[in-house]
Amino acid sequence: MALPDYSALGHKEILVSLENHIVVIVINRAKYRNTYNQRTVHELNEVFDLCDRDDRVRAVILTAEHDAPAFCSGADISGGWDILWSPETLSEGDQAHRDTGGTLSVAVYRCRKITIAAVNGHAAGVGMTALQLPFDFRFVWAGAKLTFPFVRRGIAPEAVSSYLLPRLLGHSRASSLLLTGATVSPNSPYIEALYHKILPTREEVLPAAKAFAEELVANTSQVAIAYAKGLLQHPGESIEENHLIDSRIIRTLASSPDGAEGVNAFKERRIPKFTETLSQHSSPFYPWWWRLDIKHRRTKL
Repeated sequence: MALPDYSALGHKEILVSLENHIVVIVINRAKYRNTYNQRTVHELNEVFDLCDRDDRVRAVILTAEHDAPAFCSGADISGGWDILWSPETLSEGDQAHRDTGGTLSVAVYRCRKITIAAVNGHAAGVGMTALQLPFDFRFVWAGAKLTFPFVRRGIAPEAVSSYLLPRLLGHSRASSLLLTGATVSPNSPYIEALYHKILPTREEVLPAAKAFAEELVANTSQVAIAYAKGLLQHPGESIEENHLIDSRIIRTLASSPDGAEGVNAFKERRIPKFTETLSQHSSPFYPWWWRLDIKHRRTKL
């Protein structure tokens, strides 16, 4: 693929930069409290797709300007729920509808690189769901007000949050958050476990996330990260099936150049220099799970 210049993609709702193998995405709608609209989801989907395929990228961080009113105040519903409707929905009916927050959640979840949400402000709705839950790690400002307000707006949880949140926090805590629509702080016992690190000030969130990403970029294999994420997201349906899957993976990776480098670096007490990339590494085994075509599949409930 042609290597993109992330800072020159022509985006209006986000700012994007690539430095030291880390892409930083900044939500750029401060005067609208960083609310989320159709263009935002299009631009974010595009960037996460590019990051997944770009071998230069080892980690992706999503954040907002630390002095913005909020990290993300949710969807821009100033015009009602029209943000939800696509031309396909209007022409083909409900079964054609694809929740825009959900399409972004899937794009982030499928990204094979390390993904980090640096939540340096208040967050509501999609700012809690698609912009946090599908990420591998979340850093947050201790003073942030956080809410999943859907039942208080007359709608149900979106962006596959009802799938992700119980798996991240357990069914009981997910119920406490999704069925009440309550506003909580990051230190609340209902949500504290969601976060890798809780920082005292807004200004500390992005630097902490960057330092964390830099350490992982320097010490992990791009290919190994992709396989490890695959195992976490798509384990076997039984312990025996999982044993068969991870056995094949460990055999594949142990005989790879990065596997050899990991051993040599350990023996020589030095930082490893992993060189394998996802575009170079091919295995008929990966992916080992079946991917549903969510763009074209039509379902009837």
